[in-house]
Amino acid sequence: MTAAGPTAATRRRNPLAAPHPAPRLPDDEVARRYPRLRVQVFAGIFIGYAAYYLIRNNVPLVATLLRDEQGFSAVGLGIITNAVLVAYGLSKFLSAMVSDRSDARLFLPVGLALSAVANLVVGLVPAVSASVALLAVVMVVNGWFQGMGWPPSGRVLVHWFSTGERGRRTALWNVAHNVGGAGSGALAGLAVAWFGGYRAAFWFPALVCLVLAVVAYVLLRDRPEAVGLPRIEEHRSDPAPVDTEAEDAGLSSWQVVRRHVLRNRTMVNLALANVFVYMLRYGVLVWAPVYLADVRGASLGEGIAGFSLFELAGIPGTLLCGWVSDRVFRGRRTPAGVLFLGGVAAAVAVYWLSPVDGPLWVSYAALVVIGGLIYGPVMLIGLQALDLSPRHVAGTAAGFTGLFGYVLGATLASTGIGLSVTAFGWDTTFVLILVGVAVAVGFLLLVGRDETALRARRAATPTT
Repeated sequence: MTAAGPTAATRRRNPLAAPHPAPRLPDDEVARRYPRLRVQVFAGIFIGYAAYYLIRNNVPLVATLLRDEQGFSAVGLGIITNAVLVAYGLSKFLSAMVSDRSDARLFLPVGLALSAVANLVVGLVPAVSASVALLAVVMVVNGWFQGMGWPPSGRVLVHWFSTGERGRRTALWNVAHNVGGAGSGALAGLAVAWFGGYRAAFWFPALVCLVLAVVAYVLLRDRPEAVGLPRIEEHRSDPAPVDTEAEDAGLSSWQVVRRHVLRNRTMVNLALANVFVYMLRYGVLVWAPVYLADVRGASLGEGIAGFSLFELAGIPGTLLCGWVSDRVFRGRRTPAGVLFLGGVAAAVAVYWLSPVDGPLWVSYAALVVIGGLIYGPVMLIGLQALDLSPRHVAGTAAGFTGLFGYVLGATLASTGIGLSVTAFGWDTTFVLILVGVAVAVGFLLLVGRDETALRARRAATPTT
């Protein structure tokens, strides 16, 4: 894509190609429209991405029903959960490469609508949910379309919010994970209660998401230049810290990705850290209903409540992490991530070692702390990938970290934990989870070294 917009050939290759820049609006019109559209597009990515979560992790919510009614084993449930997350991770990376050159206004709603269709198939075709293999196949399809949510959201954040404000905006947008995650538990619980049967937990949220896809389309715009506004760096007089588009002018898309992502030591270390951060996130979250039922004696409703509490706690936790990284550590993200992961380790130990016959609220409290702390590092890794990459590959860089998190981290969290629980029990499994905390901290420290060096080079570069 050139500066003038996508060519006809580009549009044939990518029917969702980004729109041409519109004629520049008068200054008074720019001053009037820019603030309103920034709020509007932020609402679009928040609502749209939260909706993706309503139909992403529905299998764990009804895992005990699938086990009891369909005879699915822990390993089978892990495989199904793994299928959607691995497909999501692969799609997140590959979709990001397309999304960086696509119209965010179309890309996000189309992916959401197609994911909703996959969930409708699960809910309305009984044979699909009667077989581990068939359900896993449909979940792969669902996961692939799920990967179309994050990249356009990252594109909107990069193009509509400048570097100096992006940390706060990203932290606030990241709350969409938790709103959607908690909402998925609420919708699934209501669907099962109202309509009966676990299949309602798939088709009912899917119908809601079809409506929200339309809402997202109405709110979203691709980038300021597409509606006649100047680039955000010009509008806010806040130049991007990394912007090398001129140096990449003669390179192919794959060469640009290799240069800024695959051969970038910082991006690789971020991706490896994300493996273990996601192992922690999903290792606790997706198994919470099963663990609470099998070990703590919780009912289906109490298990779903634990899942939702985990997600809801991420809202204040994410905002707190963004504030800590900005105010306490003065924009350095790594120390905040390490601090929060230390808290996660302590809370996981409480969750594991609290008396089996003790009150259920102790387990709930531990889940609240884990959920409140783990989403901070999740947010920071994505933010660092955006901040430390040129704007034209920012989505791809973030997708690369997500690829490792979802493909490898999700495999450890779902299939890996399912195998560990079956073979060794929960005690050994929690030891492995705590080892994962230590490894994640180690990779973040390596990222922090590079981040500090980059900040020093920027400070030493004279301003023109």
